[in-house]
Amino acid sequence: MKRLLYGLTYAGIWLLASLPFRALYVVSDLLCLLMQHVIHYRRKVIRGNLRNSFPDKSTAELRTIERRFYHYICDYMLEELKLLRMPFAELCRRMEYHNEAQFLEMIEKHGGIVLLIPHYANFEWIIGMGAIMQSGDIPVQVYKPLRDKNLDRLFKHIRARFGGYNVPKHSMAREIVKLRARGKRMVIGLITDQSPNLNEAHYWTTFLHQDTGFMDGGERIGQRMNFPVFYCNLQRIKRGYCKVSFDLISETPQLTAEGEITEQFARRLEQTILCEPAYWFWSHRRWKHQREEVSCV
Repeated sequence: MKRLLYGLTYAGIWLLASLPFRALYVVSDLLCLLMQHVIHYRRKVIRGNLRNSFPDKSTAELRTIERRFYHYICDYMLEELKLLRMPFAELCRRMEYHNEAQFLEMIEKHGGIVLLIPHYANFEWIIGMGAIMQSGDIPVQVYKPLRDKNLDRLFKHIRARFGGYNVPKHSMAREIVKLRARGKRMVIGLITDQSPNLNEAHYWTTFLHQDTGFMDGGERIGQRMNFPVFYCNLQRIKRGYCKVSFDLISETPQLTAEGEITEQFARRLEQTILCEPAYWFWSHRRWKHQREEVSCV
């Protein structure tokens, strides 16, 4: 039965991914109406997150952000599925890279870098960054395995289509050390803004007016390997188009104080969100843990 469901799911995704973008966005608009006005997808979570993050905004302003967020999240989901069939040339045309000279220089100089990526804009399309990297350099994609093994296999396939090297987060350190021992240069991409488990909330700061725990895995890997750490600054230009710049946080992470790199990530992400708030994952239960809980673990 599971194989049958997987086959049907794959067929449905394959058909959606085969649609041209214009048709895909018609589906997205219909999905948006369903999620926002019929299902009320995570509406309580979204409204609570927005209200607490922007206490100075009026209800009308918050509803505008909410409406734009629903449109964005539906586009995002279908744009991710589109990667199953999207030609590499088209992905490169739709994803602009800026400030890549310093990015490439640091890979050459240090043998690798750490790229801290937020749940913002078309972040899944970062898998095409091998287009700007030197031949033989490896884009390492650290991910959290899905509970459903069939879906996990599907999304690993999607994310590896353009040369990405998928590494489960629990194997991250071991795999990176192996690649380094083989003389491989790499970019280690980590999604860094999700709500951490209680045993992973190693750093706390004020973020969007709230006491917020962050994982510091990117900082720790940068310090252990002495790889420069970059912030992935994403901007959504319009539907189906995004640009990214690579903002250096530290070239010498071993010389930074504990929590300094993670704090810089939080500050830069906050500025990204304040510029265009609708394009962040407001549907996540980002603040489900409190600092006091950590002290009890």
